[in-house]
Amino acid sequence: MQEIVQLRDMPQDGAEPIVRMSGVGKWFGAFQALRNISLDVKRGEKIVLCGPSGSGKSTLIRCINQLEKIERGQIRVDGVELTESQQNVERIRREVGMVFQQFNLFPHLTVLENCMLAPRKVRNVSRQEAAATARRFLERVKIPEQADKYPAQLSGGQQQRVAIARALCMSPKLMLFDEPTSALDPEMVNEVLDTMTDLAHEGMTMVVVTHEMAFARKVADRVIFMDKGEIVETANPEAFFLDPQHERTKVFLGQVMH
Repeated sequence: MQEIVQLRDMPQDGAEPIVRMSGVGKWFGAFQALRNISLDVKRGEKIVLCGPSGSGKSTLIRCINQLEKIERGQIRVDGVELTESQQNVERIRREVGMVFQQFNLFPHLTVLENCMLAPRKVRNVSRQEAAATARRFLERVKIPEQADKYPAQLSGGQQQRVAIARALCMSPKLMLFDEPTSALDPEMVNEVLDTMTDLAHEGMTMVVVTHEMAFARKVADRVIFMDKGEIVETANPEAFFLDPQHERTKVFLGQVMH
């Protein structure tokens, strides 16, 4: 099936993108989850992926750090091609932070210990340095007072902010967010979105799967609409929300905008 793409206001410069996906295809058995995906992500760019459930959004970002392996095409992250080489995969995962729908915190570790774990194990930093870094990023996500608590003692919004701090402790070059507010009670959504907005304003490169259209409109450099494993339309937020070009995009926005 031919990919249907409306390209408007694509970023242009000579720098190598931090992510380059070329002709990517992904199957789960007989089901094709991604169809001929080609996408560049510039350094410092904020991209929001949206679309109906099952459109391939989460699969796409999981392929960027090879949580899902592709069957066709090529992905390069920070100049490194993702291949079967486990060394390349591990190298990329050190530089790419990911925040999931579920918080995935270790329940037997304190908040501080959760944030210290990866720098200690992967980057071999000292306990003192890891603790200082963890406290700095807990301060950045505005929950430094929770450092000595266990995840079960925190609200869902607080746990998700810990998950963001934990990812930041690895000093990632790119942050991936897979519907980070979908598991939260409505009153907790804004505190997580506010944290993500602060990160965006500080220049973090971000690819975000979300149905939070107000966040997309406020933060994104580009909004990408996916359906049935394809990129259907991509544009800057103003063009995307005020002048969508594809009928499938218009139907989706009619359903999610209130």
